[in-house]
Amino acid sequence: MNSPNQPLPTFDEVLLCTPQTTAEQVGLFLRRCLIPCSGGEKIYTMLYADELSYDVSCRAEELFRRLQRYNSAYRLVILCNCEREHSYIPSVFSQYKVHMIPQRPLAEIQRYLQHHYRVAQPSSSAASVFKDNMCVGIVSSKRAGVGK
Repeated sequence: MNSPNQPLPTFDEVLLCTPQTTAEQVGLFLRRCLIPCSGGEKIYTMLYADELSYDVSCRAEELFRRLQRYNSAYRLVILCNCEREHSYIPSVFSQYKVHMIPQRPLAEIQRYLQHHYRVAQPSSSAASVFKDNMCVGIVSSKRAGVGK
């Protein structure tokens, strides 16, 4: 996010973890991250790794340790909920833990995202539904079940 022209992460650089995430999904992700190839200088990110089941977490750690020796220049960021820091993955990688506070003002982050999510040619697509021709949006309500 150092410049507005830097791209957003691609689908293969991010793994959004849930309790249903399988060991196979984590394994594929770690292989992309840790096995050297001509994929460039990507930064891989596991989001909510603290949500992984114990079994999947153990298998992920084991695979990480095995693959780590093939590539010492990998770029992997593991984001976890600070309230679940005693889960398996945050505990295993605790020696590398960094408490992070966003370094950019909210307005600057919003401008960066607007730059990447704005539809160039407004049309009769779903993007015209969102404010300022954005192709993504957040719909929320304080009342549950009102047809969002």
